[in-house]
Amino acid sequence: MTILEIIENNINERSIAQVAECLENGGLIAYPTDTVYALGCDAMNNQAIERICALKEMKSAKTNLSIICADISEVSQYAKFNNQQFRLMKSNLPGPFTFIFPALSKLPKAFKGRRTVGIRIPSNDIALAIVRALGRPILTTSVQGPDEDYSCEPGLIAETYASTVDIVVDGGRGGLIPSTVVDCTGQEAEVTRQGKGHLS
Repeated sequence: MTILEIIENNINERSIAQVAECLENGGLIAYPTDTVYALGCDAMNNQAIERICALKEMKSAKTNLSIICADISEVSQYAKFNNQQFRLMKSNLPGPFTFIFPALSKLPKAFKGRRTVGIRIPSNDIALAIVRALGRPILTTSVQGPDEDYSCEPGLIAETYASTVDIVVDGGRGGLIPSTVVDCTGQEAEVTRQGKGHLS
């Protein structure tokens, strides 16, 4: 495992490139977002997705999966949304929200059988720089540790996932409040989990 310290307001592009190369090669990372630390992999790599699902003991076929996109135009390649939902995203993203939309067929095999995908565009320059360097979305799921410190301290996250994650991106102490989840699959957008941030 490698621990890379990356400062959000002074991003080292060489370190970001190293993280993107790891993802390109099917690796798993732990990295900061605008809410909690997350585990990530290339969202187009089925084997990497299955590794994350196994790591978190998720049955991938029965678990909602979320991806981080660089911007809303990238979201349109993977999720179906209308003009009203576009305006809702534009008003709230980047930000601490996960929007649930009907999934489009461009998503890989691990998403097959699912009708929805969670969409995140976090207000965190490190996470967005990784996605841009990779050139496509990353699958994302929150880090879980035995206690609060293990969920938000990069050194302890590295300890927890020493044998399973390839790179821990140390962006400083993380948060403890997860994203607010907004279900956009019905007639009206519905907040199904109130987390960090309030929908405008």
